[in-house]
Amino acid sequence: MTDNPIDTDYLVVGAGASAMAFVDTLLTENPQARVLMVDRRAHVGGHWNDAYSFVQLHQPAAWYGVPSRLLAAGTTEARGPNTGMQSLATKPEVLAHFVAVMRDRFLPSGRVEWMPKTEWLGSEAGVHTLRSLASGKTFQVRVRKRLVNATHARTEIPATHAPRYRIAEDVRVVPPNELTNLARPYAHYTVVGSGKTGMDSCIWLLEQGVAPERIRWIMPRDAWVMDRANLQTGAEGFEAFVRSSIDQFDAITHAKDLPDLLHILETRGVLMRLDPSVEPSTYRCAVVSRGELERLRSIRDVVRLGHVHAIEANRLVLDRGELPADPDTLYVNCTAGAIQHEPKLPIFEGDTINLLLVRWCQPLFSAAVIAWVEAHGTHDAARNTLCHVVPVPEVPLDWLRMWAVTMQNEAAWRGHDAMKAWLSQCRLNSQHVMLQGVEINDAVKQRLGTLIASSAAAGARLPQLMRSLR
Repeated sequence: MTDNPIDTDYLVVGAGASAMAFVDTLLTENPQARVLMVDRRAHVGGHWNDAYSFVQLHQPAAWYGVPSRLLAAGTTEARGPNTGMQSLATKPEVLAHFVAVMRDRFLPSGRVEWMPKTEWLGSEAGVHTLRSLASGKTFQVRVRKRLVNATHARTEIPATHAPRYRIAEDVRVVPPNELTNLARPYAHYTVVGSGKTGMDSCIWLLEQGVAPERIRWIMPRDAWVMDRANLQTGAEGFEAFVRSSIDQFDAITHAKDLPDLLHILETRGVLMRLDPSVEPSTYRCAVVSRGELERLRSIRDVVRLGHVHAIEANRLVLDRGELPADPDTLYVNCTAGAIQHEPKLPIFEGDTINLLLVRWCQPLFSAAVIAWVEAHGTHDAARNTLCHVVPVPEVPLDWLRMWAVTMQNEAAWRGHDAMKAWLSQCRLNSQHVMLQGVEINDAVKQRLGTLIASSAAAGARLPQLMRSLR
């Protein structure tokens, strides 16, 4: 253990995307703040380091990353299921963004210290203990202001979490990461998992020329997904974004119950599902284009018998039955939990800041908001009034629960002049990004007026709708 403890204002545990957005904002809003960042990984970027090579960012790059640096190629997809839409940022592009922020902004500032391959062991009497996972050396840290816990997301991906079902010795099960390293073709491919990772793996196999008839998809639960066409930025995406926002507010205003709400959202093109005859039981903020959805629908062998219990050479054992299997099958495990439920904690909790959601499906913007509120707030009661925790989604009702807290937070932000000014120029604020490049003429003002009116109507209706659903 070092004799001289390290002194810092903020100890940030985790160096994933949200942590990077928090620190970037804090450096701007508090020019005196000094930060120590630690992470068990060797590089910044969190779970992006462990993700499969063909993963892409499906939300707009224009509002992803850190506020001070743009992450957007500015190009348009020329081929594939996303043709005509803005290019999807790749894993190398996202990681390069965060590496450049650390290299070119954080470290040269002289106010950020970065300790990779280091774990936080806890604190006692205000002194925190760190341990290097490379050398085993321990360090003591005195934190003048707060510990920032950026690990609550606990993002699970198949590469780092083993399958929870039994696997026979003669069966090959791989995470999506290993698909690009295949040494031979298989007679059949079975993708286990119905989330975004499962979708990506199915699409990758199809793009490599694997016939849909050779792919089986184990789908424990169908999901509602968002249409990527509604999330295109710039002047060309303005109308679709506004129309989609109005449609969501109108659905809240007029829906009689949850099934009616989901029906309106689907009819208006806000939400989509793989099979119109199957009622989805989950919603997790996944974004998919209609072109991708059509490709996924080409796979006919979709198994809806619950979760897998065991994979043997000649059969699959699931919750609600068994299926025969070809011995020459490659199984692609996509069952990791991805987004985890949020802990029941406030954002600002004494000597700790918990990085959780404060806006619907936007963790990086949420982290930037939390940093701004930390820098400009006067006491934690007031800070938490601006930062109620938005629940992490799991079931379709959570679509509405997320909106309820988001609208509560945004109402509080509108009553704070300094915060409104910051939000109007924050690069991670989708509402700001969507106005960039748009000529503010009378027609645009009229559309924005309709949006504001529909938002107000939804806000008035939402508490009543939530009470009826409970």
